[in-house]
Amino acid sequence: MLTLGIDPGTARMGFGLVADGNDLTMIDFGVIETASSAPMTERLLTLHQAVTRLITTHQPDALAVEQLFFARNVTTAIAVGQARGVVLLAAAEAGIPVAEYTPSEVKQAVAGYGKADKPQMQEMVRLILRLDDIPRPDDAADALAIAVCHAQTVPFRNSIGQ
Repeated sequence: MLTLGIDPGTARMGFGLVADGNDLTMIDFGVIETASSAPMTERLLTLHQAVTRLITTHQPDALAVEQLFFARNVTTAIAVGQARGVVLLAAAEAGIPVAEYTPSEVKQAVAGYGKADKPQMQEMVRLILRLDDIPRPDDAADALAIAVCHAQTVPFRNSIGQ
């Protein structure tokens, strides 16, 4: 199974592709960036087109995205929600199933601790995927963590009939 993990954002959207077999393998990762000076409509179009290209190029079996986490900054939460919307649209257009995970679910699945900090998560992603270095930038590492979470969670969910 090939999973595309997405860490949504309008300025920088992280993506990570993970294949599972005997071990998890990193296929690709990076960020999609938009210009802060561009109108939001153009930024969302850029994100949608880039995610659509990723889906077309890699043909993932599933897409995993982080659920919206409401912090104190409502403006940021709205922008992230808009970015999530274009990701969900691209997945729906391609007929790809979508799984959504909270930040604590991702941390629990990857690090074994729902309150793991960013350096712990990055090191666990590096170890799980047998990478020489921690993936950079942070948004890409977060997206790989979301993909790893899904790849490690699906067999469990399937075994209990969810």
